[in-house]
Amino acid sequence: MKKLILIATSLAVLAGCAVAPNSANVYSSRQAQGEQTVRMGVVESVREVRIDKGSSGAGQLAGGAVGAVAAGSNIGGGNGAIVAGILGAVAGGLVGQNVEANMVSRRGLEITVRLDNGSLIAVTQDADEMFRAGERVRLLSSGRTARVTH
Repeated sequence: MKKLILIATSLAVLAGCAVAPNSANVYSSRQAQGEQTVRMGVVESVREVRIDKGSSGAGQLAGGAVGAVAAGSNIGGGNGAIVAGILGAVAGGLVGQNVEANMVSRRGLEITVRLDNGSLIAVTQDADEMFRAGERVRLLSSGRTARVTH
C-alpha cells in the first residue's frame, strides 16, 4: 500500500512539471480579448530550436523515491535491502531526471521576419505551425508576447 501511495504521489509531482505551450495557436485566458498590434512581413528564415523550461528537480526526487522503495523492499534483507535501496534511488533518480527533461523540453521554431517597414525581427514559438522562407505572415504582438501566424 505504501508503494502505491508513493508511486501515485511521484506521478502527481511529475505531472506538475507540465509546460504551458508557446504556440501561436494557444491563448491563455488572460490574453483572450486583449488588443494586439498586427504587423505584416515576409519570412526570411526558419530555424528549428528546443524550447526548455528548465528542470525543477521534481522528476529526480520522485524517481529516486520510487526506485529506493521498489528496490529496497523487493531485494534482499538487512544490509542487502539498504544497498539495493540506495542503488534503486540512484537509478530511479536518473530515470526521473530524464523523464522530466523530456516533459519540459519541446520542439520550437525561431522565425525571422522582414517586416513591411524594413525592420527584421525574430520570434521563437512552438513548432505546431510550419513556416517557409518567402511566405507572407502576420506578427501579432502585445507587451512581451509576440507570435507569427499565417
